Amino acid sequence: MIFDFDAPIERAGSDSVKWARYSGRDIIPLWVADMDFAAPPAVIEALHRRIDHGVLGYNQPTPGQVDAVLGYLERHFGWCIDAEWIVWLPGLVSGLNVACRAVGTAGDAVFTATPIYPPFLSAPVDSARRVVSAPLVRDSAGWLWDFPTVDAVLSTSEAKLFLLCHPHNPTGRVWNEDELWQIAALAEKHDLVVCSDEIHNGLILAPHHRHRIFATLAPELAARTITLMAPSKTFNIPGLGCAFAIIPDTRLRRNFCHALHGIVPHVNALGLVATEAALTQCDDWQAALLDYLRSNLRMVERAVSAIAGLDMRPVEATYLAWIDAREFAADRGMANPARWFEQYGLGLSDGSDFGAPGFVRLNFGTRRALLEEALDRLGQASSR
Repeated sequence: MIFDFDAPIERAGSDSVKWARYSGRDIIPLWVADMDFAAPPAVIEALHRRIDHGVLGYNQPTPGQVDAVLGYLERHFGWCIDAEWIVWLPGLVSGLNVACRAVGTAGDAVFTATPIYPPFLSAPVDSARRVVSAPLVRDSAGWLWDFPTVDAVLSTSEAKLFLLCHPHNPTGRVWNEDELWQIAALAEKHDLVVCSDEIHNGLILAPHHRHRIFATLAPELAARTITLMAPSKTFNIPGLGCAFAIIPDTRLRRNFCHALHGIVPHVNALGLVATEAALTQCDDWQAALLDYLRSNLRMVERAVSAIAGLDMRPVEATYLAWIDAREFAADRGMANPARWFEQYGLGLSDGSDFGAPGFVRLNFGTRRALLEEALDRLGQASSR
């Protein structure tokens, strides 16, 4: 089957948060991690069948929906889990917040590395925890961990929880096995629970890279890990609100469920139906999407490399380009490059929200013609 990712779909004036931000203004929105592609046909068909049933009462996960998760994890990652390890969630951000509440007590520290997806910084605070962090560093090849600094921060902070983003948003790194083992060693040394956000596991772009689920390194690591996943990014269905945590340890899972009880709603019926279809019937759509995104990424790389003062390191996963605009901003005497690009009709995420002022994040998960126009505007903004 051929999938048309170039098909224009009008989102302006709809319920789209992404497109509503600049309503009435000639600004192309490439900020929030929401692709402009229709969901896979199999997902759309499954949703139609569920709607046609007509009754939308209280629901619970069906055996087929549970089996879809089990089969996906075994087929793609060789991870055989027990069904009872799954805790369904209405979104991955809910899982981050619940994890912060489930581990330790008020006032405890939660560690993460910056730059990072903004809820990693807000969830601990909203859960009466303290955020402690260490910056990722760069070399000519890409973004890296500064493990001695991480160890030093953990040694003095008395953190109870390590929030890991893998693959990483916003840098696009796929942490390799050696890096994951070093994180595992720190978790054991400092007796940390690791909450691993692996929502972008199906969006590996770099050849010869593969996603290794952190919890699969060893059984003793799985016992201290909360793995968060969702089909929302890979299959572009975030509006349907379906995610899940995988928690092998009984006590940790009980604490997690206690923290969400009475606060976090059940997953809606359509989200579960879409998840089942996405995880069981959409491998060919996913493969076609990855090829399309790789071509889009090459366009972004060429455009950024041609502009003095902008720099980006290799993107190994996601559909997000993390662009260093600090030199670009300094040359023009500006404080906020995201605001500068808005003046030229380009809406990007502000790096300040990720703990990295001077950076911008560009979502290249859109049709090629629109991306070409956006990159032209990027060039126009750089010539002023």
